[in-house]
Amino acid sequence: MRILFLTQWFNPEPQFKGLAFAKELQRMGHQVEVLTGFPNYPFGKLYPGYKLRLVQREVMEGVPVIRVALYPDHSQSAFKRILNYASFALSASVLGPFLVAPADVMYVLHPPATVGLPAIILGLFRRIPFVYDIQDLWPDTLAATGMVRRGWMLKLAGAWCRMVYRRAGRIVVLSPGLKQLLSERKVPPARIEVIPNWCDEEPLLKGKEDLEPEERSLLEGRFNVVFAGNMGKVQGLETILGAAGLVRHRHPQVQFVLVGRGVEVDQLKAQVHSEGLDNVLFLPRRPIGEMGPVLRAADGLLVHLKKDPLFEITIPSKIQAYLAVGRPILVGVHGDARAMVEEARAGLGFEPEDPESLASALGRLVAMPEGERKRMGANGKRFYGQNLSLQVGTEHFLELFRAIAS
Repeated sequence: MRILFLTQWFNPEPQFKGLAFAKELQRMGHQVEVLTGFPNYPFGKLYPGYKLRLVQREVMEGVPVIRVALYPDHSQSAFKRILNYASFALSASVLGPFLVAPADVMYVLHPPATVGLPAIILGLFRRIPFVYDIQDLWPDTLAATGMVRRGWMLKLAGAWCRMVYRRAGRIVVLSPGLKQLLSERKVPPARIEVIPNWCDEEPLLKGKEDLEPEERSLLEGRFNVVFAGNMGKVQGLETILGAAGLVRHRHPQVQFVLVGRGVEVDQLKAQVHSEGLDNVLFLPRRPIGEMGPVLRAADGLLVHLKKDPLFEITIPSKIQAYLAVGRPILVGVHGDARAMVEEARAGLGFEPEDPESLASALGRLVAMPEGERKRMGANGKRFYGQNLSLQVGTEHFLELFRAIAS
């Protein structure tokens, strides 16, 4: 089967449904071509070795990649972000039909929702049906993050998404809750498939094996609870700091380790300093290939999002990574994310935005025999391999590709 990938973001940008997915499809005997933009996420600047031009072709580990021009940006400016999204959509729509090879099916990765424009145009002009993979639900995410506040803009984004859904051959969502919500929005349930995400397996599980000596010394002798990933407003990490204040006397061996970067980091560090929270450690963001040792050094892995109906129907991608490395998980998210951890028997839940609830769950984890914590981690790793892995997910996608290509 000939498969066209359409995605604004692709390797070397951090993208678990990128090169690894394309290579897995090729390993299974299919031809893959990628239409994408010039790499600039998440910093908003072109990656070393790339120069902005109208079109660039390259081959990445055997996968042919076509890059088209866009406006590089990932700032807090809504105008610049919209310009970033719209510029790729326009370039891919105008240039794409003349650049891509014939294909049997097109895989389209959303967000941003503007990628629906080239998907529709390529579908019409090159007669390629497409599968639309929704990772973030628009306009809900725009409203929840505060990127767009004007009601008319949110309504316009909603109308656009509904039109793209009608054009898609199939729609893929990552959780049952998303399927239910789209069904309530008049998308026929028979056209929606739930395929949970996988994690970026190769660099995470086969990358760097050990911590640097300096970092190892910071973690040794402590009960380490690790949060890894973006530290933005929706993560609500002030809840973690509140719990840190509660447990530093109850469980002095506990250390919260926050790994990553984001718009809230400076404020969080200032709060830690002002409150004298000596049981909170910040580590810098690092490539996924260097995350494995940090996660494996954890006694518990932490995921938290603010209370919002949108987050009840999504599953943060860090949960798949946490399951794959085989460590117990503390999950402060209602809905599908917590249900996955509970189904896997891989951790404990707590109330989001409730420091006392987190402190209580952590106390239960600390009190467990080490063998029980190890069983939790092993349960999660087994659940990931049987239900969420790259191979399992790719096989599900191929079933959809064959269905709409025929």
